[in-house]
Amino acid sequence: MKVSVLGGGSWGTALAIILANNGHDVALWEFNKKYFKDLKKTYENKVFLPGVKLPREMEITNSLKDASTGKHMIVIATPTQFVRNVLKQMKNISFTDTTFVSVSKGIEKETLLTVNHIISEELGIPEDLIGVLSGPSHAEEVSRKIPTAVVAASTNIDTAIEIQNAFSNSYFRVYSSTDIIGVELGGALKNVIAVGAGIIDGAKFGDNTKAAIMTRGIAEISRLGIELGARPETFSGLSGMGDLIVTCMSRHSRNRHVGEQIGMGKKLPEILKSMTMVAEGVETCKSVHQLAAKHHIDVPIANAVYNILFNGKDPMKVTYDLMSRGMKTELEY
Repeated sequence: MKVSVLGGGSWGTALAIILANNGHDVALWEFNKKYFKDLKKTYENKVFLPGVKLPREMEITNSLKDASTGKHMIVIATPTQFVRNVLKQMKNISFTDTTFVSVSKGIEKETLLTVNHIISEELGIPEDLIGVLSGPSHAEEVSRKIPTAVVAASTNIDTAIEIQNAFSNSYFRVYSSTDIIGVELGGALKNVIAVGAGIIDGAKFGDNTKAAIMTRGIAEISRLGIELGARPETFSGLSGMGDLIVTCMSRHSRNRHVGEQIGMGKKLPEILKSMTMVAEGVETCKSVHQLAAKHHIDVPIANAVYNILFNGKDPMKVTYDLMSRGMKTELEY
């Protein structure tokens, strides 16, 4: 297939490499002219994936029109908060039976929409031609062919299988699903819990505390996800518990890193300023806070992370406040 990946960050680059190695005709679009020139010159993403060579047959472009025209599949790999602006620049391009695949893990802060809805809203793409790819998959490992399993989802099972077939190979195993909203929400909401897990690390709490945050965190993700139309079993799968585990535990996790720095006493603006990559959980935390309030869903851990990040609450006190909440049964909301 002729496939474009929009976004030359670590994840977009890693997926473009997979697609090229699978025999597809791949174009990688990067909007930043400096990054684009470096990619084009060296065929190596020295900023995000140093030491990983890109296949020479891959096209690298700074032209969004060239990257978007005449493609069988377009992969959206830009940070969630920038997706709408990119799509607005594509409105004059005609898409006929083009499959759109979101790999961005977030919720738009103004509209509280996930990316599949943004694609439909901006470009008028039918929902059965939109899919998502998500799961426990750090680009640093995928780009080096470390065995990884993820899930492709669409309301149309044929579209999910098309995505599954496009990406699958000996080290990147893709499962299929029709619960697109569940897969998207699992990938987005776990980033907020991962910030919380990082706070636990930075504040020097222990493994017991981190396990509690992760386990009760997936309960919050499930509660909110089900309210928004997801299937409960999705959150025990790759895009739910699987992605939560890797994001809370891995040294590659940007969201865990942000939390760890907060737990060590640093301020959010200075942490974000020092990072070259986007930690989606920071903005998604605002969206989760709003969604939970709108739907009257109890998300104490997500709200605690919100209060630490944006209201200056003390991580140590907030943690003990969580521990001192009223008694409940484990399965009680």
